[in-house]
Amino acid sequence: MKPRLYQREAVKSVFDNWKTNRSTMVVMPTGTGKTIVISAIIKNCFPKRVMFIAHREELIFQAQDKIRRMTGFSTAVEMGDMKADETSLFDVPQVVISTIQTQTTGGDGGGRMSKFSPDDFGYLVFDECHHSVSSSWRKAFDYYCQNKNLKVLGVTATPDRHDEEALGQIFDSIAYDYEILDAIHQGWLVPITQQIAHIESLDFSGVRTTAGDLNGKDLANVLEMEKNLHGIADATVSTVGNKRCLIFAASVVQSEMLCGIINRHKPNSATWVCGKTDKQIRRKVLIDFAEGRIQYLVNCGVFTEGFDDPGVEAIILARPTKSRSLYAQMIGRGLRPLPGLVDSFADDDSEGRRDAIKNSSKPDALILDFVGNSGRHKLISAVDILGGNYSEETVRDVIETAKHDGRPVRVDAMLEEEEEKKRKKREEEKLREAARKAKIIGKAKFTITNIDPFDAFQLTPANVFSKDSRKQLSEKQEAILLKQGIDPARMPYSQAKQILDEQFRRWNLGLCTLKMAALLKRYGYETKNMTMEEAGKIIDGLKKSGWKTAI
Repeated sequence: MKPRLYQREAVKSVFDNWKTNRSTMVVMPTGTGKTIVISAIIKNCFPKRVMFIAHREELIFQAQDKIRRMTGFSTAVEMGDMKADETSLFDVPQVVISTIQTQTTGGDGGGRMSKFSPDDFGYLVFDECHHSVSSSWRKAFDYYCQNKNLKVLGVTATPDRHDEEALGQIFDSIAYDYEILDAIHQGWLVPITQQIAHIESLDFSGVRTTAGDLNGKDLANVLEMEKNLHGIADATVSTVGNKRCLIFAASVVQSEMLCGIINRHKPNSATWVCGKTDKQIRRKVLIDFAEGRIQYLVNCGVFTEGFDDPGVEAIILARPTKSRSLYAQMIGRGLRPLPGLVDSFADDDSEGRRDAIKNSSKPDALILDFVGNSGRHKLISAVDILGGNYSEETVRDVIETAKHDGRPVRVDAMLEEEEEKKRKKREEEKLREAARKAKIIGKAKFTITNIDPFDAFQLTPANVFSKDSRKQLSEKQEAILLKQGIDPARMPYSQAKQILDEQFRRWNLGLCTLKMAALLKRYGYETKNMTMEEAGKIIDGLKKSGWKTAI
């Protein structure tokens, strides 16, 4: 398990970030070796001890195995009947591995974290840290951070965009951000072929939104309907051929019923598991699936994290979601290349790895989504996951093409083609506009003043993430900032967007503009909630008095 180039870069970036930040994040897609990166970081933490926290039992034992093998350090698990008791000065585990439930629940309400002193650890690692916005994770964070010298690392596959602000309250920076599309282009993950099946009877328009995603009970009611189950089963069997399929369902009932209908189409080809399935039965099912005795493995809430089977060739999303993070976790289970296929190539031989994948028995991963009437909901697709570096217009057009054509779409290739088409169109429009303007002679007066918008609006600047470098304001947004006396080229995207949002909020409430606020601030006025009318009267009064004020 020698770390790959991008994994080594991630390790270095973490330690560089820790020089100036207490807490930092690594964002890496499923299948690119997050635990290898964590293990390499832990190895460099010695002699200071590490507390590693995850939220599922399966992740705990996988992490312990990889950390042991990569570091050679002693590890101990704190979970259930297992206790990381330090019985001797010569038997102190270098790494304690625990679940968040063990750490924060039970006992006197403080969980078992109280048995550990925060000062005993130099580092705290949160696996799948997109969960850390919840109260239990925050409780553990606050407890261990009583040690003022503690360094914190969070690792996740893909945080939801709506989570980024919350994560920014815990983590000071993103040390390393490795996108799924980067991994595909560099030949570490297989390409994605998206297929969208339209099921007329599917109607999600009445499903409520809860905590940013489709309400579980409402969603189950729709997906457990017999007509919808038959549509999903028929489209799945007709589309995937002999590919080994991992199917994600919304409920236990849907899992069981869908499995039964698939077996009617193809006897003894499908089985299902859920969180309450006996561990011995689940282990037997996974062996049968890995060895090809089962083609379709239906699951409810079991394999979104911690499932590692490179032989999975198709991911069937028999449940829609509005969560980018959840969707990325699900499709990530099918993106690993076959074992031993790509690691023999040099770090910079992306073409060699891509060719090896292309010529293998798993040249891509099929992602099958089901759509119907989504109503007001914006449901996530594979195009959304890979489209982070493309314009919103390009992503929207590719999604619509995939929906209406009903044919398989190589997502990365189609995004590139569509973006290139739009780039050429923009160039042609620029040339036409330049030719038109060449015939016009005009003069314009323009000044940019030295305004500190955060001081004027009394705002705390937003955290700057690495993704900012790939985002740009629209021409209209830039024009608004320029008109207010701000040069957008001097501001990171997230902070420029923050100022725009605040300006629009103030306009909607009838509050004074940035220029007004900045001017009155110099004269000692409190402008946070000052209306446009009030500001105008004060400015008129200042003009009449020769810019003298009693304040």
